[in-house]
Amino acid sequence: MFRFLVNASLRSRLIILMVAVACVGYGLVVQRELPTDIFPDLNKGLVTIMTEAYGLAPEEVESLITYPIELVMAGADGMTRVRSTSTTGLSIIYVEFDWDVDVYRARQIVTERLNVGSERMPPGFQPVLMPVSSYMGEILLTAITGEGMDPMKIREIADWVVAPRLRAIAGVSRVVPIGGLVREYHVIPDLLRLEHFGITLQDIEEAVASFGSNTGGGVVDQSAQEFLIRNLGRTTSLEDLRNVAIGIRGGQPVLLYQVANISFVPKQRRGDAGFQGS
Repeated sequence: MFRFLVNASLRSRLIILMVAVACVGYGLVVQRELPTDIFPDLNKGLVTIMTEAYGLAPEEVESLITYPIELVMAGADGMTRVRSTSTTGLSIIYVEFDWDVDVYRARQIVTERLNVGSERMPPGFQPVLMPVSSYMGEILLTAITGEGMDPMKIREIADWVVAPRLRAIAGVSRVVPIGGLVREYHVIPDLLRLEHFGITLQDIEEAVASFGSNTGGGVVDQSAQEFLIRNLGRTTSLEDLRNVAIGIRGGQPVLLYQVANISFVPKQRRGDAGFQGS
């Protein structure tokens, strides 16, 4: 076959030369219209689902969260592969789609299936779709330091001042503060005092859950004017939490500090971050 092609080409030299010149000319014309990109888009449709499950071991995360989500993702339109990672308190699932599937359409498909599969998951766990990012993306590490400052105060500056401003920058897909100490309210009930006042742990839980929130009371008309009724309860003061009423005994309110010890403590950490060895 190869010998036949060589002999035919030698017998028709002029035709072969004309075809070659035509191909070269067509290539030069098409080259002028081809788009050029130093960093072409190599992103395949990828949707990342992250679910935090504080306190669960990897086995429970796999069976209670990861596996049910994988079941509902199976057979999604355009989906090619599902990968997952289950660690202590965290489930991460990667749903990959074909190259021709738009990433925003893929996210819509995943969201619809998550809504259907939420019934299979235990209550209290909320899967979250991670922002759209690129395989060609970059990660910038920035440190915030303060000599002599409380690590909890530094973390609050990172969470509530620096991170929101970074998220407002065009092209930033995600900002993840790490390190420092996350401030938490720490309420330790005293069982003897609970028994003395006849207070249950459920009473304390309900009082703490409703602490620090504003509520509305509608409006009232007076003197041809409409006045808005508001219950201003939002606060971050530790003293306000101590004085929360959790029940009434003998006609007198029982305050939280009477049956529990309240303080600010850092949240339990798994991992840390440092800067220049500190």
